[in-house]
Amino acid sequence: MSLSLILTAILFLGLTGYVVNRQRVVGLAAGGTVTHSRPGYHGAYALLSVLVVGLGITVLWLVLEPLAGRWLLDGWLSAQDRALPADQYSLLVSDSVNKAGGQVASQTFTPEQQAALERYAAFRQTARWAMTAVVLAISAFMLWRALGRARADFRARTRVERTIKVLMIVCSTIAVVTTFGIVLSLIFESLRFFEKVPLFDFLFGLDWSPQTAIRADQVGSSGSFGAIPLIAGTLLISGIALLVAVPVGLFAAIYMSEYASPRVRGLAKPALEVLAGIPTVVYGFFAALTVAPFLKDAGGLLGLDVASESALAAGLVMGIMIIPFISSLSDDVMNAVPQTLRDGAYALGATRSETIRQVVLPAALPGIVGAVLLGASRAIGETMIVVMAAGLAANLTINPLEAVTTVTVQIKTILVGDQEFDSAKTLSAFALGLLLFAVTLALNFVALRIVRKYREKYD
Repeated sequence: MSLSLILTAILFLGLTGYVVNRQRVVGLAAGGTVTHSRPGYHGAYALLSVLVVGLGITVLWLVLEPLAGRWLLDGWLSAQDRALPADQYSLLVSDSVNKAGGQVASQTFTPEQQAALERYAAFRQTARWAMTAVVLAISAFMLWRALGRARADFRARTRVERTIKVLMIVCSTIAVVTTFGIVLSLIFESLRFFEKVPLFDFLFGLDWSPQTAIRADQVGSSGSFGAIPLIAGTLLISGIALLVAVPVGLFAAIYMSEYASPRVRGLAKPALEVLAGIPTVVYGFFAALTVAPFLKDAGGLLGLDVASESALAAGLVMGIMIIPFISSLSDDVMNAVPQTLRDGAYALGATRSETIRQVVLPAALPGIVGAVLLGASRAIGETMIVVMAAGLAANLTINPLEAVTTVTVQIKTILVGDQEFDSAKTLSAFALGLLLFAVTLALNFVALRIVRKYREKYD
């Protein structure tokens, strides 16, 4: 049975338990029996009993089954196969797993390997049917157990609330553990990179050329890993984007919050937020096919040498992309400012513009700063627009009319295709990722300090 059918069966059993338990308790209440918990809690108890246990066993089985299959496959392969080099043996195991799953393998198999593969495929099929039987049996048992507890004295509300609390703790723990996993993976791989390239050369080097030489006489492989050109290009494009997005987004938010009628605001805000739903590759096409040629032609008329791929083109389009992030969040923050502050300013004789400048904006400043920094983080992490409109050249320049590149573009470029994760070139992507993580973390820290400072002033 496929996984989708198993999940559908679990959901059907859970919903059945919800309906039956709820109706039973409704019947008890209609007969004059006083129940501890409302009918909805009894139904939710049956639903959660089936879903939590059934889905938990399914996830656990899907995690352990591949591990057990790999262990058995290691035993079924011949000693000659296990004596292969680590990379060749890993490729053989991966191809065997892919072939058993109906995918195309990259190599042919010997008769001994084919026999091991068939045994592994049989194990996978047996394990899937066993998972189906075990999961459905235990889910049915949990349903029967929950149906037997549809009594007046059963504390269903306590059980449901406790289960939901545990689920929220588990979800929070997963989020925290995932964050630590991301950070640790970046740190460990970055340390391997810094064993090959000094940290000082990476942070303060002025030349970025990650192509490392394979032979001593190879040309064009300098192996320079100075990140300054990438940092400068990232800051240049992000700065241009913020120069476009902050005033436009902030003024749009002020208009929608303080001047526009409810009807106009109801039309303008959704229309503005449509920009946030456009894929970044579409913005990249717009920048490469429309904005960049326009800037090149306009620069030629003014006697300026504008590159066909420039930081200005990428920054302008990126600024348009992040306008809705700033405008929507700023509008929500300004609408959250208490009306009593405005009324007090009007009572003292302030005009609407004076009230906005001296009351609303200072009171909403923490949220506005958070919106701007969110837009800055979005601009720093953007890739497609820069690839299509700013190019791949790691130029150290502050001229927005020249081609530059960013940290994220180089990460994408380095990790495209089959890579060896023991070379300085590939490992440099993790060092760049760690650098980008540190920059965004510093931005969040600054935003937190600003929010705390002004929140104390206006709360």
